[in-house]
Amino acid sequence: MELSASSYSVNIKALNERINAKSAFVDMLLLELSKAIVGQKHMGERLLIGLLANGHILLEGVPGLAKTLAIKSLASAIDARFSRIQFTPDLLPADVIGTMIYNPKEHTFEVRRGPIFANFVLADEINRAPAKVQSALLEAMQEKQVTIGDTTHKLAEPFLVLATQNPIEQEGTYALPEAQVDRFLLKVVIGYPEKEDERLIIRQNIEPQSKNQINAVVTAQEIVEARELVREVYMDEKIEQYIIDIVFATRYPKDYNLQKLQPYIAFGCSPRASISLAIAAKAYAFIRRRGYVIPEDIRAVCYDVLRHRIGITYEAEAENITSVNIIDEILNAVEVP
Repeated sequence: MELSASSYSVNIKALNERINAKSAFVDMLLLELSKAIVGQKHMGERLLIGLLANGHILLEGVPGLAKTLAIKSLASAIDARFSRIQFTPDLLPADVIGTMIYNPKEHTFEVRRGPIFANFVLADEINRAPAKVQSALLEAMQEKQVTIGDTTHKLAEPFLVLATQNPIEQEGTYALPEAQVDRFLLKVVIGYPEKEDERLIIRQNIEPQSKNQINAVVTAQEIVEARELVREVYMDEKIEQYIIDIVFATRYPKDYNLQKLQPYIAFGCSPRASISLAIAAKAYAFIRRRGYVIPEDIRAVCYDVLRHRIGITYEAEAENITSVNIIDEILNAVEVP
């Protein structure tokens, strides 16, 4: 891809040098994650993209695929506050955000902060909590603040919700509202490990004592600084147009000669998808030590950004057509710059 004339105002070489200097922690983080997680390179990179792009992540996979372990390991590798909330049907909003506690000595009410007041919040089995809890979490995810009583409290930076859900067991679960699902930057689907990886997993877990303790290799402040640099990664106008075409193809497939998709799409992606695709691609370029975005970056993150934002019809479900199949068709049809 050729860079347009506007790129000359951006010193790509200088930006590459700054990114090379500031992104050294990426390899260290991935190395620390590999101590606990065997294989699952895709999941590890997506966790880093969420971290650098300041976006929440939803991990979906059957039990036992190390979703929770990966998130706990990431938090251990960063010198920041971590909390875990096990979502259950009887969970209350106060169990997440906190509540007002009466102090009999002072005859006043005091704020008792909940586990949401952390840098990394693991929302385990997020779809098991009722609507009131989801609405309380939604404010924290979107506004980066929590309201307890009549007082609003700002959450610390960085603040990241890393949620897990089980796709096969639906009894006692609540479907997440579309508005909340849209707040997740990425939805990462975790698959089974390869045979060789599984052999290593067995060996690692039957040792008398684990030797691979995860160390904190980066501070919260370094993450905040890296996020600012990620936003400086150069994106050409042609790449912006590529993003727009992909998103618009989910809304108006006929305009891209994709009439066959019309019966399968209930609703297309919102403008938040365009924003998420752009910032996730910039974070992916940062991880690759590049100061500019190329079309391959867009394609690399496209599935994780869009799969939960495309609504499919009953007809699509009847024919076993998923949002991933729709993204496949769109990427094949939209012209690459």
